[in-house]
Amino acid sequence: MPEKIDYDSKIPNNVGLADDRRLQRALEGWQPKFLNWWAEMGPTLETQGVYLRTAVSVGRDGWAHFDHVNVPDYRWGIFLAERDPDRRIAFGQHKGEPVWQQVPGEYRADLQRLIVIQGDTEPASVEQQKLLGLTAPSLYDLRNLFQVNVEEGRHLWAMVYLLHAYFGREGREEAEALLHRNSGSPDSPRILGAFNEETADWLAFYMFTYFTDRDGKYQLGTLKESAFDPLSRTCEFMLKEEAHHMFVGTTGIDRVVQRSAELIREHDTMDIAPHGGIPLDIVQRYLNFHYSVSLDLFGSETSTNAANYYTAGLKGRWMETRRKDDHRLTDDAAELPRPREDGTWETEELQKILLLNLDLRTEYIDDCQSGVKRWNRILEDAGISFRFALPHPGFNRQVGINSGHHITPDGTIVDERTWREGRKHWLPTSEDLAFVRSLMRPVYERGKIASWVAPPRQGINGKPFDYEYVYL
Repeated sequence: MPEKIDYDSKIPNNVGLADDRRLQRALEGWQPKFLNWWAEMGPTLETQGVYLRTAVSVGRDGWAHFDHVNVPDYRWGIFLAERDPDRRIAFGQHKGEPVWQQVPGEYRADLQRLIVIQGDTEPASVEQQKLLGLTAPSLYDLRNLFQVNVEEGRHLWAMVYLLHAYFGREGREEAEALLHRNSGSPDSPRILGAFNEETADWLAFYMFTYFTDRDGKYQLGTLKESAFDPLSRTCEFMLKEEAHHMFVGTTGIDRVVQRSAELIREHDTMDIAPHGGIPLDIVQRYLNFHYSVSLDLFGSETSTNAANYYTAGLKGRWMETRRKDDHRLTDDAAELPRPREDGTWETEELQKILLLNLDLRTEYIDDCQSGVKRWNRILEDAGISFRFALPHPGFNRQVGINSGHHITPDGTIVDERTWREGRKHWLPTSEDLAFVRSLMRPVYERGKIASWVAPPRQGINGKPFDYEYVYL
């Protein structure tokens, strides 16, 4: 497989698409449907050119090229990481065997389902962020939004390629369905709940790219371990692009907290709403919501499906090859905290293989803590005593063993009345949402930025903050 990407083809790729005329014709038939979806469901704001990163090769060095691109003309394509001819299956009952280049018949349905679920998340986030360009706080932020959007579009292409190339007629039908479902649609919503939530303001966008795209990182990381090598190589390349999405979220929240801290010090009050800043308690409530919704994406803590995927070699653990165990898990045990009806917690010991979703969620939670430490360091450096915190994993859950319980951010199990009374302190209220949206006025002038967020410390690809990242 060539490392360099062929941009002379109608569909840019490094998978030798020209050598498979049937597949090429099928994907070229899907391409205009994708472009129609983008025109209808993609970014509302029209631009004349955006300073975008485009992949030119999949190797470790020099894989990205920067230039102004008219977004509807962006060259979406199919890129797989380089193939390791010696790669072996690292876990499950097939451990040690060569990885698969074709789909084994007995795992066909399960692999297709995994690819469809992953594929469904990619266009969903574009749909959720459709209107954000109309309220961008700076040209720098607007550019980052479009970069995230076009890469989510390419990640959709990645999954559609696999469906077309390896799953026949059913795969082609599923690829069509990925464009027919829409985020928040009452008739045909996206598969996972978090991708039907509204992303109506830029604080929500930063939270989404920090928390929900970070879930994407961990899901892609488990699929990167797959014994099905084309899926593994696809996800390995997608992870390169996903890193920028999380950077947008991490530094975006950094900049909100930085600006709020500046206004608190300037006006000597935590009530900075009258001064055009976002109060820290509102930021915490946004954090609580997006974190808890993202935890639902990991599924139920106990899962026979996840155990079966692992045993079959379809989906591994985060950093599977670095784990110091037998990579089969049939004899290992782990503990699961479980809420009881009497309002106390108990710990249940179960086979580790049944708790793979919990294992992945634990890795994710540890990673999320790094952002909280960053934001608290900003407050500490500013001499502000307020501290952010991740809520308890049982808080505000709709999926898993905690979903039938009312659990506060500190992990206390309460009755429904207490929950209703406390909810306004823990999750964004309609007043919070209205206030944040009232701040969302676009700033399209070079070098200028909205009053509620600090400018970035550095620009993109060595360019200054006042560079003309977007032509309007």
